[in-house]
Amino acid sequence: MLNLPKNVWILTACQSLFMSLSVFIVFVAGIIGSNLSPVKSLSTLPVATIVVGTAVCVIPVIRLMSIFGRKKVFLSACIYTILLIALCIFSITKEMFFLFSFSSFCLGASVATMMQFRFAAIESVEPEKRPAATAVVLLGGLISAFLGTEVATLGKNYFDTDFVGSFVLLAFLFVIAFMLMTFFQPAVKFKEQVDESKRSLVEIVKQGSFIVAVCAATTGYVVMSFIMTATPVSMHVMDGHSLHHTKIVLQSHVIAMFLPSLFTAIIVRYIGLTRMMLLGVILFFISIIIAFASHALTNYWWSLVLLGLGWNFLFIGGTNLLPRSYNENEKFKVQSVNDFLVFGLQALAALSAGWFVFNFSWEVVLLSVIPLLFMQLALLLWWLKKNG
Repeated sequence: MLNLPKNVWILTACQSLFMSLSVFIVFVAGIIGSNLSPVKSLSTLPVATIVVGTAVCVIPVIRLMSIFGRKKVFLSACIYTILLIALCIFSITKEMFFLFSFSSFCLGASVATMMQFRFAAIESVEPEKRPAATAVVLLGGLISAFLGTEVATLGKNYFDTDFVGSFVLLAFLFVIAFMLMTFFQPAVKFKEQVDESKRSLVEIVKQGSFIVAVCAATTGYVVMSFIMTATPVSMHVMDGHSLHHTKIVLQSHVIAMFLPSLFTAIIVRYIGLTRMMLLGVILFFISIIIAFASHALTNYWWSLVLLGLGWNFLFIGGTNLLPRSYNENEKFKVQSVNDFLVFGLQALAALSAGWFVFNFSWEVVLLSVIPLLFMQLALLLWWLKKNG
């Protein structure tokens, strides 16, 4: 890993800064929403809208990169994010819930830009180093687990309005990201591939490898996002756990999402991609059982840690399986479809999380994902049998 080019390490650092935005919003937006929202069941709307914004902006962001190149879009995203953080501050101080939700939606473009860091890293290395480059970039999420939550708690009481100082600190992270990104030098100018393939998109998506890859990544994101979005509300707002304890649980969850990336290549080498994804589903089941058993702090902690581990195995597995479904000149359209499906369905999960937890209960949130997990389990067992 240490012999990877400079670009990969720059992208890793920027990943940690950009992803702090996602961690930050998940941590505080539901709490802010519960104070500003006219309807309690809408309190997680700002969390959901950033996911919706990500899904909506995935294809436009990739298109902009095909026109202007990755670096210009990465740098522009930093400035764009700082301006939107200012809008978030304005909406909080004026107690404008729907403007805050709209600001969060627009921040989805920043997250969609971050999602391209892994592809930029892959383009910077030889084919045999791609798994290592992907893993290193995703490890930036480890730092974001601390940055996002620490920035939120440190700045909470800086000003008269709660969390305004937190957003100010968050803006400084993107100033740093901008400075770092000036050193990024794309190895090859990113441009949209001329599609010389005779295969239609329908033909590509009908392949077993595409279906399994997209379903694994989608299941990982939908289940993780649905439960994670509901967690701060259930823990802090409904169960009365302290903000400090909620922060620790969320930090541990994000660490569990990305720490296994250090060992993913070894796991794949010994048990294979499909068995690793199966392990991810099993971890999801165990996570749900633990969370269902009690509302104690330890149950929340163990559940969210296992949820993060399960996400890692499913998402990394799906990401590495996807390239088997397309040729080089088909990658643009296939990656676009993959990301749109994954983040579009994740958006639906995040949108419904707050409504479920307020109108039903934490237990209903947990039980509602079980049918999806059984379907994913059956799909992976079929794929394992088909491929030995």
